[in-house]
Amino acid sequence: MLPTRLIGHALAARVRARTQILRNADYWRANTARLQAQTLRSLLTRAGTTEFGRAHDFARLTRLTDNELWPAYRKAVPIADWYAFREPLGRMREGGEPGVLWPGVVRDFAQTSGTTAGDKFIPVSREMMRANYRASLDIFANLTNAGVTPPDLFAGRALFLGGSSDVTTNAHGVRTGDLSGLVTRLIRWPLSEIYLPGKRIALMSDWTSKIDAMASRCAHEDVRFLSGMPSWAGVLFERMLEITGAHCVRELWPNLRVFVHGGVRYTPFDARMRRLWSGDAGGDVPHRFELYPASEGFVAMQDGTPGAKDGPMRLCADLGSAFEFVPLGEIDSSDPPAFTPDAVQPGERYVVVLTTCAGLWRYVLGDVVEFDTIPDALGAKGGTGAATVRIVGRHRHFINAFGENIIVEHIEHAVAEAARASGATVGEFTAAPVYPAPGRPAGLELIAEFEHGAPTAFAREFDEAIKAHNVDYTTKRRGDLGMGLPTITPVPMGTFHAWLDSRGKLGGQHKCPRCANHREYADALRALAGLDAPRTPSEAVHA
Repeated sequence: MLPTRLIGHALAARVRARTQILRNADYWRANTARLQAQTLRSLLTRAGTTEFGRAHDFARLTRLTDNELWPAYRKAVPIADWYAFREPLGRMREGGEPGVLWPGVVRDFAQTSGTTAGDKFIPVSREMMRANYRASLDIFANLTNAGVTPPDLFAGRALFLGGSSDVTTNAHGVRTGDLSGLVTRLIRWPLSEIYLPGKRIALMSDWTSKIDAMASRCAHEDVRFLSGMPSWAGVLFERMLEITGAHCVRELWPNLRVFVHGGVRYTPFDARMRRLWSGDAGGDVPHRFELYPASEGFVAMQDGTPGAKDGPMRLCADLGSAFEFVPLGEIDSSDPPAFTPDAVQPGERYVVVLTTCAGLWRYVLGDVVEFDTIPDALGAKGGTGAATVRIVGRHRHFINAFGENIIVEHIEHAVAEAARASGATVGEFTAAPVYPAPGRPAGLELIAEFEHGAPTAFAREFDEAIKAHNVDYTTKRRGDLGMGLPTITPVPMGTFHAWLDSRGKLGGQHKCPRCANHREYADALRALAGLDAPRTPSEAVHA
């Protein structure tokens, strides 16, 4: 086995050039617009002979100047969500058809319960795998700029908390599975020398057994690098403390240097993570580094500024995706305006639209962001810095506090199925996340008007109905590790209408929200019904 410190030096050599570029804010202010135009031109050139490229005359677009390119591209290709791509993606995934949206055969598809379209299958081309690898090098380059160097990190172990790693391969050789499963098989030397939990555990599909195995395998290792969602990191921490009897995780992993996290907001988990890490609410993990990843491609990541956690993240402008931003209020228009990162307004809310190196063209990612700083425009100055964004929500109602990716349709279907199976009569309803606290697991709360029926029986049926339509929720619920059984809170009939009336929104086209990724609605309804104080200390996040 190669000494692990030498692995860190080998990785440091690969990222050294990027450390200089990434720490140069003036470079990103001056060059982001140019890099994005180059990225778009490269993608159009690469896909010019595909079925999609021929239909939208990519060959003509590539002959235009940078200033002409974006307006012409928008005129040629409409903004679209996943449903618009479902048919060609189905031909690519199920039939192995080449040259449809991207050159050649795309061999990998990431399955995810998207927050706007239910279960989705996202193309992951070889070029996208390469872009993700380059993003991983940028993570280490930014950490180096923050004083967390690869040789120090990899003198110990690196633990990756991936998702379900089941991967299926069809008769055409096309693989489908969680992105973690698609990537796990690609782990090579030298990372394989220090990688935890190891491929055997990483490829386990049952999360109850997987967390137990991971906790037993890793509790006494010299873990210095941890990557994963904060919700799952908390579950792992608790299980390690149960197994070892340790007072806090810091006793087990005294050399932990960095926790790389993303996917969900960290703030609601902060108190719990501090307690698990240090035994009280005063000690945070040594260094937190936030990512903005998606199955469709990397969007942004925290830069290397010390103490920059929980701040804006810098757009990944040169890693293979071209970005546009549609004003939130215009996203449902027939031909909404869209802006490159150099043409947005700081503080305004925009929906993220991606063009990727895997064949998604002007694809509505659905996240809502605000810019803190913007770069110079093409051929002009006047920017305020690199393109830096904050995620502020989604443009549709959803719940994704713990990676469960629940959409309105899931809630509505589950309420109907549970009412049918339990014999309950339900009026208005809404759902919200329940954040974990001592003695209370993370979960889902459904506040509903019950005319008659048993909420206890309803809860189990409601839970099973969501599982039947959402693979991510099923994973989080397995063994009650990531999320507990939903809480059903009955309120008197008429409560929702009284709440709408109190907000001046009763009647007309006003509707009760079926779910939200915050507790503003839920806590207001509980208060109106005379129930206890808010269940959680979480902030309201307005989408």
